[in-house]
Amino acid sequence: MGDMGQFLPFILMFVVVYFFMIAPQMKRAKKEKKFAAELKKGDKIVTKSGLHGKILELGEKDNTCIIETMSGKVKFERSAISMELSTAVNAPSKTA
Repeated sequence: MGDMGQFLPFILMFVVVYFFMIAPQMKRAKKEKKFAAELKKGDKIVTKSGLHGKILELGEKDNTCIIETMSGKVKFERSAISMELSTAVNAPSKTA
């Protein structure tokens, strides 16, 4: 019973780290993966580097997409598209 008491603080630390760091990160990764899978032609997006554009084509085999910008067409990985910035661009604006 004494041996279990020594490991109790480590077990509690792991539980706290899991619920405050690991679980939210896994949930966010799952949401981003779902967002990337649901992209379709015509969606307005923003990449993580800040490039704004509209999706022209989606490559299913190589997991890429071709984005139309004001200066031309650019090929990006789907993982380079920012979920937060793209949803902010597509959100209806509040007009007073």
